[in-house]
Amino acid sequence: MSTNRRNARGLTLHVPQPARRPGDPPDFRDMALPEAGSVRRPENDAPAASMRELAFDLIRVLDAEGRALGPWDPGLDPETLKGGLRNMLLTRAFDERMFRAQRQGKTSFYVKCTGEEAVAAAQALALADDDMCFPTYRQQGLLIARGYPLVDMMCQIYSNVRDPLKGRQMPVMYSARDHGFFSISGNLGTQFSQAVGWAMASAYKHDDKLAAAWIGEGSTAEGDFHYALTLASVYRAPVLLNIVNNQWAISTFQGIANGEDATFAARAIGYGIPALRVDGNDFLAVYAVTRWAAERARNNLGPTLIELFTYRGEGHSTSDDPSRYRPAGEAHAWPLGDPIARLAAHLEQLGAWSVQDQAALEVEVAAEVKAAGKEAESFGTLGVGQRPSAETMFDDVYKELPWHLRLQRRQAGI
Repeated sequence: MSTNRRNARGLTLHVPQPARRPGDPPDFRDMALPEAGSVRRPENDAPAASMRELAFDLIRVLDAEGRALGPWDPGLDPETLKGGLRNMLLTRAFDERMFRAQRQGKTSFYVKCTGEEAVAAAQALALADDDMCFPTYRQQGLLIARGYPLVDMMCQIYSNVRDPLKGRQMPVMYSARDHGFFSISGNLGTQFSQAVGWAMASAYKHDDKLAAAWIGEGSTAEGDFHYALTLASVYRAPVLLNIVNNQWAISTFQGIANGEDATFAARAIGYGIPALRVDGNDFLAVYAVTRWAAERARNNLGPTLIELFTYRGEGHSTSDDPSRYRPAGEAHAWPLGDPIARLAAHLEQLGAWSVQDQAALEVEVAAEVKAAGKEAESFGTLGVGQRPSAETMFDDVYKELPWHLRLQRRQAGI
């Protein structure tokens, strides 16, 4: 006897839609934000299953008045905080100059990290200088915080004769092995896989160095993300896996990567990996969470996944126009504020900072970036000046040049 199993009505697909579009006023009233200092801090060796709620909560330390509250307050001294503030301001000044350089035709492409400076500045401070970072093109602040020369960064952007990478990378895809900064990949998901592999090798050699990786929330929809979490979980790799949820993946809102039904941090739960969700515009909270995860990894307790909840203040790149897909002024309406202003307010609360100090520091970093810019441009920009010699095209690729490339080099007369 056959049974009719047809549906009473046709099936449909759910296609996520952003809540606000161009022309709409910014509106974040539906965003639930816990009070600063209200989220518990588990012991560093607590099992992942005992802290599942932290994948859905939001760890915050700084309140609206700049006070540091709760168990996640790392208690950093004013001089350390001033260093972090300087790195964030220097990164923003660097971004502004290189953005203008691109608009002036001096380089082909640039990516700003406006509004996300606390991610790189705080996490660089929480990691050891020789831990290996696998970043995206929006973590230029890691290099700046680790003291990488601004002139060298600019020369790479200009692909001039002083470009450390000899013009082989896109302008903002830096690489600096001596500063623990792994080559940036345009397909960001690969950074997770590579970081996990590097961390496994470090543990296999009984080394003491960690790996840390960054991707955007959109890249969590790629297979590399899940491959990496599987291996990190199985082998308890000493790695920090950071998802920078800045709400937008190029021109696609985070709902397309399934940010509607669960947090991105929650994806770690199925892998048995501790998951922490943190206010990415709170320098103290970002530092505290990163330090917690790093200590866990150094104690051979395995990986941690961190979702850094923030907002991309500018376009995805100089090739992007955010006014075509989101309301004007939305970045300024972001309820978690500006990371630089929030840290400055905290220093003022401590009695260690003033409006005059802030203005003076802004002038200082602008002058430093300007001087570096003039020096970098003296070696050439896009279409002007010398380029890396063709003789270098065979260098720095293989440890020992294979026979067919040696033949090609001879044939080219170089």
